[in-house]
Amino acid sequence: MSYHMKKIILILASLMVLASCAEKKAAIPVYVWTSFSDTMDEAQIREQFELWKTHNVSGVCLNAGWDFERIASLSKIAHEYGMEYHAWVSTVTDGSQDPSWYTVNRLGESSLEKPAYVPYYKTLDPHNPEVVEHLVSKFTELAQIPDVDYVQMDYVRYPDVILARGLWDKYGLVMDEEYAPADYCYCDGCVSDFKARTGIDIRGEEDPSKCEEWAEFRCDNVTRLVNAVAEAVHAQGKKISADVFPGPDSYARWMVRQQWDEWDIDAFFPMNYNDFYLEPASWVGAITDEEVKSIEGKGAKLYSGLFICHDWRNKASIKDPEGHGLLPSELAEAVKGAMDAGATGICLFSSQSMSPEHWEALDEILSDPAL
Repeated sequence: MSYHMKKIILILASLMVLASCAEKKAAIPVYVWTSFSDTMDEAQIREQFELWKTHNVSGVCLNAGWDFERIASLSKIAHEYGMEYHAWVSTVTDGSQDPSWYTVNRLGESSLEKPAYVPYYKTLDPHNPEVVEHLVSKFTELAQIPDVDYVQMDYVRYPDVILARGLWDKYGLVMDEEYAPADYCYCDGCVSDFKARTGIDIRGEEDPSKCEEWAEFRCDNVTRLVNAVAEAVHAQGKKISADVFPGPDSYARWMVRQQWDEWDIDAFFPMNYNDFYLEPASWVGAITDEEVKSIEGKGAKLYSGLFICHDWRNKASIKDPEGHGLLPSELAEAVKGAMDAGATGICLFSSQSMSPEHWEALDEILSDPAL
């Protein structure tokens, strides 16, 4: 065999190896949740896309609210870098609408005037027909932006009637039952419609949390809202994804009334934030297994959401659990667990929390032939 022929064979072999690695990386889609400061110029934004491209990020879930002009610009840039674009919107947390549109807790307090936990928990009532009509209209307009691949519904739920265990100390709570200040919605419309359907006056119940029909009623309210938006988005030829709590039966259904295995959407992004539940990285695989099985046969994708600890070297001294998350050394177990359980891919919260050490660890994981 001639020298030139040997050289050609070596080059072809090298190309085959590179193609194999590329196929492997493409087989594990990586998404990021993020937002950009209004002060960032296009050069700075493109710098972020360059970073993501370097680390084989497949798609971005970008929060630009309802700023359609900004979304049009960002989604176009995403496509230039070969990335799928999910227009990430906080759905029911909007403090600028008609006061009659807001959820009311068991004490009769409107979330507009007295939100639970944090100031932005001013939540629209998913049972209110005017709210549904408003959101369907907004998401339809969002879906009409040419380079938007998916609209992504976040905060499409009720406020947490039970917080994740890891957050109890932060808010000084022991949530061994459903407490009135965080139990929604007891507005006149919800109460009267529930009574008309079931004959139960929920305000007259000694402990409404024991009424399964009442829990199901609110799950159904969220499901109807999501499916109405999904129908409208699909009519525009676009797809829809949603950020959801883990489970759904283990957590989402009873914590925030998300019975999301009944949603007619194209991709689920469960927030499998193990530290919030005082669980190790191995929990990600176990909960992803439940999630994948819950939507079996629906034809929907599922990306396991991972919470990243930015200041990971000092994690042990950080009191706020929302500053916790996965260390670089824990990424492999979380990613492998999710993929072994049947996830389509993973999503990182957030891109800004990914340290150089995290990216290095992720690159190593994605190049592992065992995955």
